[in-house]
Amino acid sequence: MSFTTPYTPKRLSFLFLSLLLTACISPNTDKGRNLNDPKTKGIDIAIQDCSNCHGLNGQSVSAQFPKLAGQQPDYLKAQLTDFKGHTRRDVFGTQFMWGFTNLTQLQVDQLAEYFSSQPPMKGKVNSSANLKEGESIFNNGLPAQGVLACSSCHGPQALGVGEIPRLAGQHSSYLYKQIMVFKYTDDRPRGQVMKQIIHNINNEQALSVAGYLSSL
Repeated sequence: MSFTTPYTPKRLSFLFLSLLLTACISPNTDKGRNLNDPKTKGIDIAIQDCSNCHGLNGQSVSAQFPKLAGQQPDYLKAQLTDFKGHTRRDVFGTQFMWGFTNLTQLQVDQLAEYFSSQPPMKGKVNSSANLKEGESIFNNGLPAQGVLACSSCHGPQALGVGEIPRLAGQHSSYLYKQIMVFKYTDDRPRGQVMKQIIHNINNEQALSVAGYLSSL
């Protein structure tokens, strides 16, 4: 499916089901899992479990899974809490991340500390994206469409702060998918502000800003 195809709730559901078929959960994943043991250290969970999808240092290879390296620790804690409480919904959230129900607060903190301390996300230029348009949207927004500048919340270099995530260097297709999730669904319990900010952005503009952020 081309990312330039207009997204609707129906198309999003189809995309999520398609991604599920290529999920990275390997037959050996559960052999190292001991998620119900409160004594298991966060770094062990990161190495034994999280690394299967997000990479050992948080630099995921597959764009299906977000890079976590250098991410804001408070953001990681918030998302882990939402997965743990089954309030953040997406294909991999329900099929795998919802299994982290019994994580303790200490384990959540240790996981966030581990990934946030890894070398920051490495950017990649998307040659098909309109980077100049993306940069303009990031810095200035789209006033005529009521879309605020991304930099007003995520910072001038898209590094994020607190529970507002770092976007710089993230996979462009992952960022684009998240924009569409915010625009068309209520699957992010902390996403009402984002929903209001980007509800009028169109697909081409979303692709451009996602490509620009990925290049940082």
